[in-house]
Amino acid sequence: MGTKILTVASAIALICLTLNSCDTPVGQGAAWGAATGAIIGGAATGNVRAASIGAAAGAAAGALTGKIVQENQAAGYGPPPPGGYPYARWAGRSGFFYSPYTGQVYDLRGVPPGGLTRDVDTGRLFRRP
Repeated sequence: MGTKILTVASAIALICLTLNSCDTPVGQGAAWGAATGAIIGGAATGNVRAASIGAAAGAAAGALTGKIVQENQAAGYGPPPPGGYPYARWAGRSGFFYSPYTGQVYDLRGVPPGGLTRDVDTGRLFRRP
């Protein structure tokens, strides 16, 4: 019975970590919190109910932590311009985009969709689509 609970908790953790919607600090924090809470809740009591309660509590705590991280990152950039940051244009290759300011091509494969990048020529920020 105990191994079944750990298997379910591990499956929940794996699903949470593979979701593509976890690109923001809030989403990543919620996913890690849910996975950790499910594993701890399942391992501590050996039943599914405790694993799901642990997952819910962990997701909430992780999302709050992620929100704080996101706000701290945004504070480093300063307030967004009126109308928000402009989006780059696709450059024809996967992960490569044109800056909306200079037209220079940037390799943004490591930047999540919606993430900010600084144009090296102008110093202004833009978003990856």
